[in-house]
Amino acid sequence: MKTRRVAVTGLGVVSPLGSRLSDYWRALSEGENGIGPITHFDATEHSVRFAGEVSGFDPSDWMDRKEIRRSDRYACYAIAATLQAQADAGIEVADFDPFRIGVIIGSGIGGIETFETQFSRLMKRGPSGAGPLAIPMMIANMASGQVAIRIGARGINYAPVSACASGAHAVGEGLRAIRRGECDVVFAGGAEAAVSTFAVSSFAKMGALSRRNDDPESASRPFDATRDGFVLGEGAGVLVLEDWEHARARGAPVLAELAGYGATADAYHITMPDPRGDAAARAIERALEDAGVEPSEVGYVNAHGTSTPLNDKTETAALRAVFGGHADRLLVSSNKSMTGHLLGAAGGLEAIATVQTLRTGIVPPTINYRTADPECDLDYVPNVARSVQIGAAISNSLGFGGHNVALAFRRNGGDA
Repeated sequence: MKTRRVAVTGLGVVSPLGSRLSDYWRALSEGENGIGPITHFDATEHSVRFAGEVSGFDPSDWMDRKEIRRSDRYACYAIAATLQAQADAGIEVADFDPFRIGVIIGSGIGGIETFETQFSRLMKRGPSGAGPLAIPMMIANMASGQVAIRIGARGINYAPVSACASGAHAVGEGLRAIRRGECDVVFAGGAEAAVSTFAVSSFAKMGALSRRNDDPESASRPFDATRDGFVLGEGAGVLVLEDWEHARARGAPVLAELAGYGATADAYHITMPDPRGDAAARAIERALEDAGVEPSEVGYVNAHGTSTPLNDKTETAALRAVFGGHADRLLVSSNKSMTGHLLGAAGGLEAIATVQTLRTGIVPPTINYRTADPECDLDYVPNVARSVQIGAAISNSLGFGGHNVALAFRRNGGDA
């Protein structure tokens, strides 16, 4: 049976670099920083007092008051990103069979802000303190569920929860749903709003976060020898994935082709990646095999690149294992140098950046790169973007628990 090709026809963004695709892409291309002091809560007593926050976001631009009251911030981000992606794709669910339109939006943590607020009320007031909507607001599948309600999509609907690989898993599973013939269109990506007092203190306590409170703008420095941890970020990224022939039939422009998906597990440790990098490498190999792309055809890798000592050198080892001598010709960069780490939303936003690289020929830089690390010896596009036409690219996501995902994209030669 002929494999169905999958087009990317729409993109939607809420990020620390802006809450529109145009703002996000301009800032990435120009190497702008989206990290600064925390404003969502009083972080005075915290050991880490900075993050990649979404600023200037007004949920009432996208939702009515009732929806907002019933939604955690992460779900508000997901709805806003989805509506942008829907407009970008020019698709109205009502014009098609709603049972063939799916929604898969992952989240690593879900509504943690709701959890904090409701648990505080419970401790102060006793059993009567918890609100009736606490559970539906905080569970990690609710962004996907609320998006489906909002746009009327009645096909496959769920939320992958695989920590920092959640958004990438969602995109990959959307590819598979279309290839199986189960859907013609899937809204896929990730959403997260974990810049909260509990999450920041917990990540800091485990030693995962950078502590450069005196210089937050340069704290996220992937692949740099002086990196000391990741910076927490938030936002949402949603892609419209569409059967190629379905897109052609309605005259939709194709932004890129989602051609391959690979996923593996380290089976090693609850937080640390396996330093051998073999499972991460195998995920990339599977994505390339699935796409029918040779390693030598890949020009760019949008790296997971968290700015943690172990992750960055492990990812570098995995890329060398897959690409061999071609690794020295790869361009590799990490958006997290500018946005921080968006956890379950990272895979969606970074897949969008990969599509934009293929569309525009601009490779975003890895900013804050100053000191070379001999164990991270690839071309990380330091500090300044490059203009290079790329034919095929990989987007990597790696999550706590040992989850590895690679997505393979091809540049589209023209409209569908």
